[in-house]
Amino acid sequence: MRLTLDSIGIGDGPGAALPATSAEATADRPGVAAVETEGAPTLASLIAGGRMRPETGRVLLDDADDPAAIREAFALVDTPTVAEPFADLTVATVVREELALADQVSSRENARLLLDAIGLAEHERTRVRALPTEARIRLLCELAILRPGVRGLIVTSPERHGGDTSAWWSVVTDMSARGYAVLVVTGVAAALHIENLRPESSAR
Repeated sequence: MRLTLDSIGIGDGPGAALPATSAEATADRPGVAAVETEGAPTLASLIAGGRMRPETGRVLLDDADDPAAIREAFALVDTPTVAEPFADLTVATVVREELALADQVSSRENARLLLDAIGLAEHERTRVRALPTEARIRLLCELAILRPGVRGLIVTSPERHGGDTSAWWSVVTDMSARGYAVLVVTGVAAALHIENLRPESSAR
């Protein structure tokens, strides 16, 4: 599976809400879309996830312009104002809500079992706002793939929560190794750091 952003944009010139942006994510290589302007990460994520049409450019899934198929296959992860959990909820509450949305039994016991399985049992009572960035991205990615039909993830601005880029990027590469196509929408500085973390960079 391949998701391609082909020069997607909203507006033009220096004040464009989303300057022309290109990226590609496949099931074996995560993609990175680098954007900087205010609001651009959310716009880019909505467009990449098939929830919104760009004014310029196009989004392709396996070379097909099919927003409905993209919406079915890709979940938005931690997208500001769109798909981010309330900061004051506990991790256990967020898990139970997501289990219900995924048509699974949303009991306390099932929430505990899931958190134990993904290595986050210690954070059961932690408020979402207090989660380390790596744990936050792990939690939200693992919950997103519970939804029926999800084969890809659009992760939005993980760098806004602070922490080490390499830590949350390790979650992205793990999801990719499990066969999910992951696109990270992030700032230019984090994108440059990620490029240095890729295996092909160290082989140069």
